[in-house]
Amino acid sequence: MRLAKRMGRLGTETAFDVLVRARALEREGRDIIHLEIGEPDFDSPAAVVAAGQAALGAGETHYGPAAGLPELREAIAAWVGSTRGLTVDPGHVVVTPGAKPVIFYTALALLEAGDEAILPDPAFPIYESMVRFAGATPVPWRLREERDFRPDLDELRRLITPRTRLLVLNSPHNPTGGVLNGADLDAIADAVRDTEITILSDEIYGQLIYEGTHESIATRPGMQARTILLDGFSKTFAMTGWRAGFGVFPPALVPQIDRLIVNSVSCTPAFTQRACIAALQDGWPEAAQMRAEFLRRRDALVPALNAIPGVHCRRPAGAFYVFPNISDLGVGAEEFADALLQEFGVAALAGTAFGAAGAGHLRLSYANSLDNLHRAVNRIAECAASARAALRV
Repeated sequence: MRLAKRMGRLGTETAFDVLVRARALEREGRDIIHLEIGEPDFDSPAAVVAAGQAALGAGETHYGPAAGLPELREAIAAWVGSTRGLTVDPGHVVVTPGAKPVIFYTALALLEAGDEAILPDPAFPIYESMVRFAGATPVPWRLREERDFRPDLDELRRLITPRTRLLVLNSPHNPTGGVLNGADLDAIADAVRDTEITILSDEIYGQLIYEGTHESIATRPGMQARTILLDGFSKTFAMTGWRAGFGVFPPALVPQIDRLIVNSVSCTPAFTQRACIAALQDGWPEAAQMRAEFLRRRDALVPALNAIPGVHCRRPAGAFYVFPNISDLGVGAEEFADALLQEFGVAALAGTAFGAAGAGHLRLSYANSLDNLHRAVNRIAECAASARAALRV
């Protein structure tokens, strides 16, 4: 079968590939500690589950509006407005089955051959995949460890060209846990204000921030009108399997995104949307408990990793990932991650799964129990010792 050439431009998400390999080892009887997948290890809040069940029982199993139920769009607009200090029209909110479609639809609606999109590097790999699939060129904007993975704004100004159509921001950041501060956002806004660049601001981890407060580029003067704000329910409320995300779009884009939804998924299931309304109304106690536990895990994991000879790890300000540097071990991140899984039973991701700037790093998700994290650190230390011994030979 002859495939369309565009399929060769489509990337993947390595976390799912590693998960498949890890599950295969478990079926062989191996004990595997999962630090590869970006998924909260908590159940959805009770109110969320009850609302979804009630909606199913009430027969909400039919098509709904492509852009989402009016009640949910209104609830999202009110919540985004209150948490970001914005005035949000519910008509600008589009509900999607997960947050990834917002990335996909944005790329399809805005990009074509000859266009450029500036993306953080390292970054969530679907950004680059969707930009290439749309026929445009990704332009990496390097995030450096010595800056706590915050971007160099002078470099951004150099990267902007007349072909730049899209700038992707992600704060808190996957995979590093870095967070943009107010000065960063001010400078980014100044850099793009006199251009025609649209900003895709991925704020999916905005409620999982441990130092400072979450800020959105959309709050800067003139930025709301050119910002697509991406968020969802998966990370904040442990609702990954419900597939519930949303975008707040500039008004001119809303009908175009609506048409893309009609042509692809038709709508987001109504029972999922009812569950999302319940999350925004009653899910916050569980969300706060989850955030507190993530903070406890971060504060245990980072010093434990830094105690391993040859490993050093910055303390992330948000999300639930650490991005330790293993370059002093003298082995590539891909080789180390493979050995860590195959020989020591810890599933982790090489930093290069997130871009060239991830070389020499691992991404570890601390969405696992504190006991399992302690066990994983011991195994990582053993793998590191093996690498150091091989380096001395």
